Amino acid sequence: MKKILVFGATNSKKSINKQLAEWAGGQLENVSVSTLDLNDYEMPIYSIDIEEESGIPKQVEAFKEEISKADGIIISFAEHNGNYTVAYKNIFDWVSRSTREVYQNKPLLILSSSPGPGGAKSVLNIASSSLPYAAADVKGSFSLPSFHANFTVEEGISDNALNEQFKSELNKFESAVLITESV
Repeated sequence: MKKILVFGATNSKKSINKQLAEWAGGQLENVSVSTLDLNDYEMPIYSIDIEEESGIPKQVEAFKEEISKADGIIISFAEHNGNYTVAYKNIFDWVSRSTREVYQNKPLLILSSSPGPGGAKSVLNIASSSLPYAAADVKGSFSLPSFHANFTVEEGISDNALNEQFKSELNKFESAVLITESV
C-alpha cells in the first residue's frame, strides 16, 4: 500500500492548512496517510555558528526519515507576510544543510489556503518555483481562497469550481504516486 505523508507547513495547532492537507490526503483511496506535525521538529533558529558549535540537530534525521518512508507528500502552506512560515523555513534550512535533496524526488501536491480571498497564493508561487531545487517533484498545486467560506472538514471544498480544480490537481499527484509502483 502506498504511503502518503501530509502536513501543514506551520506550527499552529489550529492550522487551516493542516486541516486542508489532512482532508486532501483523505480523498485518496487505497493509501496509508500519516500526518507530520512541525512541532515535533522544533530546533534552534538556523545559523552557521550554531551548526559549527553543536552540529546538525537530531530532528533533521527524523524529518528526513519521515520523507524517505513516503511514496508521495501533500503539503499545505500557510502564508506569513507573503512567504513561508518561520517554523517551516527553519526546518527546511536545517534539513537542507544535511542534504540538498530534502524531498528525495518524491511526488508532491502543494496546497495553500488563507481566511482571505488571496488563498496564500504568494507562498504557493514561491514553493512551486523553489521546491524543485530541493528535489521535490511537484505534480500539482492548488490554492483555496476564503477558507472558512469554502471549506468544512465534514464536507470538504463547497465551491463546485474550486472543488473541480482541486480534483484535477489531486489526480495529477495520484497518477504520479501510482506510476512509481510500476517502476
